[in-house]
Amino acid sequence: MIRKTPPFRRTAGASALAALALATALAAAPAVAADDSNAPPPGSSPVCAFYDGDGLTAFGEQGDRVSQVQCILANRRYLPWEAVNGTFDTQTLAAVQRFQADHPPLVPDGLVGPNTWSALWHA
Repeated sequence: MIRKTPPFRRTAGASALAALALATALAAAPAVAADDSNAPPPGSSPVCAFYDGDGLTAFGEQGDRVSQVQCILANRRYLPWEAVNGTFDTQTLAAVQRFQADHPPLVPDGLVGPNTWSALWHA
């Protein structure tokens, strides 16, 4: 008899550890279109812990998925920290498109789907 194992699910502790590992990796990773003057506001933490999935996120949306995209883009210096507001606006759209253009084979369409999420998490 072959048993299927249930899909891996992250626990709250694992998500916190993943967020810390991501923040460490992002801090060490150079960004192609980096803005060296872009730094987190004093007293803030550049850890992104809003969302850990890969759901389609697009222009005009609001919420945790958008905040996660914005936080990762800010960590990679594609977006200024003051633009991390949870609203997928024109500034976020332009940052997503720049990120996608810098990470082929992504298509710079501004849609954050599974492939763009993967690149954001692992680039």
